[in-house]
Amino acid sequence: MTLFLEAVIVILIFYLLHNSRKLRRKNISLRQEREVIFDFIHNIGEVFAEEIKADSLLKRILFFATKTGKAASGAIYLYNANRSQLFARAISGIFPPLYDADQVHTEQLLAKSQYLEALVKNRPVSAGEGLVGSAAAVGSGIIIEDAELDARVPVYANDFLKIRSLLIVPMRFGNEVLGVIALANRTDGQPFTPGDLNLIQAMADQASVPVHYTGLKADLDRKRQLDRDMQAAQQIQESLLPQHLPQIEGARLAAYNLPAFNIGGDYYDFIQIDGEHLGIAIADVAGKGIGGAMMMAVCQGVLRARAVQENSPARMLSELNRVLSANLAEDMFITMLYMILNTRTRELTFARAGHESPVLKRISNGAPEPLASAGIAIGLADAEIFDSAIKDVSVQLAAGDVVVVYTDGITEALNEKNEEWGAATLLQTIDTESAGGVDALTKSIRDRIARHVGAQQQYDDMTLIALEVR
Repeated sequence: MTLFLEAVIVILIFYLLHNSRKLRRKNISLRQEREVIFDFIHNIGEVFAEEIKADSLLKRILFFATKTGKAASGAIYLYNANRSQLFARAISGIFPPLYDADQVHTEQLLAKSQYLEALVKNRPVSAGEGLVGSAAAVGSGIIIEDAELDARVPVYANDFLKIRSLLIVPMRFGNEVLGVIALANRTDGQPFTPGDLNLIQAMADQASVPVHYTGLKADLDRKRQLDRDMQAAQQIQESLLPQHLPQIEGARLAAYNLPAFNIGGDYYDFIQIDGEHLGIAIADVAGKGIGGAMMMAVCQGVLRARAVQENSPARMLSELNRVLSANLAEDMFITMLYMILNTRTRELTFARAGHESPVLKRISNGAPEPLASAGIAIGLADAEIFDSAIKDVSVQLAAGDVVVVYTDGITEALNEKNEEWGAATLLQTIDTESAGGVDALTKSIRDRIARHVGAQQQYDDMTLIALEVR
């Protein structure tokens, strides 16, 4: 009986020692996992305190994910900008391709270690495609404990590529999935467990915060650079417009230009052709932004280079059409009005390439009237058709007569009810306000448009030139 009790006590002591060692090992493992998680949280928190690039951040996340999940290899896939495909942005260890296993050639892997990583990174995954695409599309994790029994997992003959267990979790930020973390093969030979899935999923959700933040920061940096480029383009465009109105004997000028956005598509210019001829141009590029500004610059360059050699507005516009048509995009064209004033004789000659007609208010009689002429916009027809359509028109002006030219943003200015300011209102304003001179007339038109539109955003530039002969 004594021997039996001694044997029971020995067995009990052995069992307790065994359990104690087991608990100690588990405690050490849990402590190590806790340290890894704390280290992960600390490192992820640094993203908000220092400048960390996206690739560096993803490598950090993947390092802690593979360490916590005891994975031999892993990869992080992120959606592209339009969320149509996922791309492997970070890879750790020898991560076997999850697609196109038949295209993996062992001799290339042995000869060039970077071949495998390039193969994975260069192969996009469509939304919903395979295990990676499914986890991203559904927004829930996938655990495959025995990969050999799952037909979705590619089969490799080489042992170093063989997939035994697989764990894929989505990186979720709120209701949006940014990508997935994929882990392959535990280093201890055991399959991934539901506990691994829960732990890596929690890490992935935490990691999604700085990933989202880094993406926003990258977008913000790109926007800031674009804003700087747009500001530079705006400054260049503003420098192309007349900085001062020409002071000429026999005429007085007033003008204003108000872009709807930072960079407009309207253009106006004054060119002193010779001692008694002044060229006046106004144009509207159908296409705003940088493209419209670039065409405006080209238009100005050609006009200033050729205007001193050409006293016919129609021939000048024909030359512009020949030069610019080859450089205009299919959806872009230019309406333009070009006038030449003889300051000695007060004769005004103009041609109109699809632009709004100039308005003449004579001091001697009645209401202002639009001056009609034929013409087609630059870039809409070949040289032969354009040249046959455009004609010069000449009018004899008298001292006190006023001519107003403008772009359609003036008459099409909208208020909150989407009502246009209108050509009739422009004519009425010219009729009542032109007696006060071109400066007062221009200010009155601008003020009335401002009262009409109020706080309504405008989507077309406004440009106006008023000319009074003396």
